[in-house]
Amino acid sequence: MRITLIVFVLLALLQTTNGQTTQRARDLGLRIGVMPTGQWNAITDVPGVKVGHTTIIKGGDVRTGVTAILPYEGNIFQQKVPAAVFAGNGFGKLAGSTQVAELGNLETPVVLTNTLNVPTAMDALIEYTLQQKGNENVRSVNAVVGETNDSWLNDIRSRPVTRQDVLQALQHAQTGPVQEGSVGAGTGTICFGFKGGIGTASRKLPQQLGGYTVGVLVQTNFGGMLQIDGVPVGEELGKFEFSEQLNNKVDGSCMIVVATDAPVDSRNLERLAKRAFMGLAKTGGIASNGSGDYVIAFSTADAVRIPYAPTGPVQSVPVLHNEYVTPLFMAAIEATEEAIINSLFAATGMQGRDGHMVEALPMEKVMNMLRKYNRIR
Repeated sequence: MRITLIVFVLLALLQTTNGQTTQRARDLGLRIGVMPTGQWNAITDVPGVKVGHTTIIKGGDVRTGVTAILPYEGNIFQQKVPAAVFAGNGFGKLAGSTQVAELGNLETPVVLTNTLNVPTAMDALIEYTLQQKGNENVRSVNAVVGETNDSWLNDIRSRPVTRQDVLQALQHAQTGPVQEGSVGAGTGTICFGFKGGIGTASRKLPQQLGGYTVGVLVQTNFGGMLQIDGVPVGEELGKFEFSEQLNNKVDGSCMIVVATDAPVDSRNLERLAKRAFMGLAKTGGIASNGSGDYVIAFSTADAVRIPYAPTGPVQSVPVLHNEYVTPLFMAAIEATEEAIINSLFAATGMQGRDGHMVEALPMEKVMNMLRKYNRIR
């Protein structure tokens, strides 16, 4: 077990640094968008979806981890889910993306980690899949692993993530509330010059629009000019890309995972993924030259799953008509925007490699700005 009592104590101490709270946007009265959330306001509001973290904090230099997203509990390889990938900016290492684009499906969970541990995560994800009952004769696995580069706070060259760390995140994935901030794959990340991390949110469509849920999870590690619900926070703080404070930290990455229970195919999932990227833009992200910004979208609906062993040459699949997907687009935009803000609100200041320190978002100042612009309800 890499998450030990010591790690939890360290995290607890970090959470109290400079009086920083770990409340979410809605806990503080901030309501982003107009659509209602799901029960947990998390990607796990999509029925069946589970999330697991492994957080790795060792000594003064290791600040990294793993986050696993399971579309449903069961053998995903045997009953694949339709999926799509959209690259907002392709300076990244999204393993398995070409097969998802070619075949339009996902056959493993999605794992997020740091840049240099993508091969390790792939190895573990392949092992996880091969060991599942029913996969005894499987000879090929398309493991999907995303990453961001956490090397400012983490000794990334030591490649501290092990196969067991990845398997632990997969095996301990749960439904319900999702831990956010400086955990899992977000342990060592930086966003808009502040401590980034894992964030999540969801939107629930009313019954007259299908009653579907759209959930989003993000791993934030990118730059730009922070805006919160339209408020120019980065500008007011004087901390934004190409300002005197942040003129060398523009590059980074953001991984966005979108799940829905709407019966949509890979074509419309790609369209949904593009809208999620619009949510990133609303927070002030600029998708810089060196930023690996990707969206992975999938549907968990039973009706659209793709069997590994088809019973016949033709698959009849009922999918949502194009005319009815627009509410999903709006839901993805809102949920992505809020997930990114949640990642910042929940993150705690952290010291890491070579003594580098990244402060958390100064919440007292931010709350004053939000009140000034009448964003707190």
